[in-house]
Amino acid sequence: MLNSTFSHLPALEPGSVWLVGAGPGDPGLLTLLAAKGLGEADVIVHDALVNEDCLRLAHPGAELEYAGKRGGKPSAKQRDISLRLVELARAGKRVLRLKGGDPFVFGRGGEEALMLVEHNIPFRIVPGITAGIGGLAYAGIPVTHREVNHTVTFLTGHDSSGIVPDRIDWEAIGKGSPVIVMYMAMKHIAQISANLIASGRSPSEPVAFVCNAATGAQQVLETTLGQATEAVTASGLEPPAVVVVGEVVRLRASLDWLGALAGRRLQPNPFRQSSQVLA
Repeated sequence: MLNSTFSHLPALEPGSVWLVGAGPGDPGLLTLLAAKGLGEADVIVHDALVNEDCLRLAHPGAELEYAGKRGGKPSAKQRDISLRLVELARAGKRVLRLKGGDPFVFGRGGEEALMLVEHNIPFRIVPGITAGIGGLAYAGIPVTHREVNHTVTFLTGHDSSGIVPDRIDWEAIGKGSPVIVMYMAMKHIAQISANLIASGRSPSEPVAFVCNAATGAQQVLETTLGQATEAVTASGLEPPAVVVVGEVVRLRASLDWLGALAGRRLQPNPFRQSSQVLA
């Protein structure tokens, strides 16, 4: 059945590039197109956040090139990565650029695609499940819930220089977005928490840090906005992490489905005083 499904999907052609999102970690969250591309690529240029289990889907003859960028560590320059994709495609290779999450959500996939356009390289965008949605789902935290919020804001915790972006209107976000999902924010959580509290958010508002989301190493820390800095330091947790601020974090007590599989007893909906349960 799977082979017949693949046969109707487009092929990764020689001299072209697929910009593919690998999702937050679990290889089961790869799209069919992503899995097909992994099986056809001559060269896979992958990020640091791509789970090795996803790379195992590459065909045996594929060449794997690491192009990861991690904060505070020597990393390839973005322009060099983009030009490498052009070089490989011009050599007639089937090139798969594999990025954690979704290539267009804080993944700089747009920059790489624009470089391909500039050099007349054919390409395809294969979206992936972004960590800010899929990673939180694996922690039992929905980004929207009818009883809590009708809006959500996604933002990055640092810019290209490694500091908190100065173009973020923290006051507007703090006042206008019930739920805030942050990528690459753990390192600067002290400043971010202070910014949000100064904008009017309560120090007691729930916050969760989901580290190594949707992998076997996933860890979740639940705390509050006012205690976030101390809690992270005491926990010893390190990036990569997705951070979520808002009342939806309270739903984890009811929706931690991975914890339930391991024996955790889930609690009733915290936002309803009484629930109708079928006998």
